Amino acid sequence: MLKVFPNNPYQENTIVLYDDSLQCAIIDPGMYTAAEQNAVVNFIRDAGLKPVLLLNTHCHIDHVLGNKFVFDQYGLKPQFNIGEQEILDAVPAYAPSMGFHYELSPQPDVYLPETGTVNFGNTELELIFAPGHSPASLCFYNRKDNVLVGGDVLFRGSVGRSDLPGGNHAQLLKNIEEKLFTLPDDCTVYPGHGPETTIGYEKDTNPFF
Repeated sequence: MLKVFPNNPYQENTIVLYDDSLQCAIIDPGMYTAAEQNAVVNFIRDAGLKPVLLLNTHCHIDHVLGNKFVFDQYGLKPQFNIGEQEILDAVPAYAPSMGFHYELSPQPDVYLPETGTVNFGNTELELIFAPGHSPASLCFYNRKDNVLVGGDVLFRGSVGRSDLPGGNHAQLLKNIEEKLFTLPDDCTVYPGHGPETTIGYEKDTNPFF
């Protein structure tokens, strides 16, 4: 089960992923305002959920604005691939120029590998390493529910921008074709921005392919 919260001026999708164990993972917390913070906390409380994982698909500012808040609320430190560390470390320098008051994210105790799984409750998420938008972006695939939390790799009708530091357009398209388009056509993709889509729909209609 999954709940999406569009947050911050970039309308970044903060995702709460949970199952019948009532444990949950918070993925890419982008909440910035008090109202955005309250919406996530109230949902977790009202659903009786226990947050046990904080995951970042990648570490651009709009995906990590809420890392410190989640740590303060639930004691969770972020987990991401080590290749994103320099991206996280760069955020404090550029946040003010973008008009953000950025509260420093805690540093990970654990880095996620490029392949393997991460687990919580009764849920197993397969790691799919798909750099191109960011140097070490990860997507999280729940095979049982056939759902992909994709970050800024693949969007409905588009792909992630590749003009930011560490981006590579050719690499991004190659990873989508070789690692995402091999998932089932009816796999639902929840991207980092905008509406959900399916692998089959993007294979058929995405103008980048």
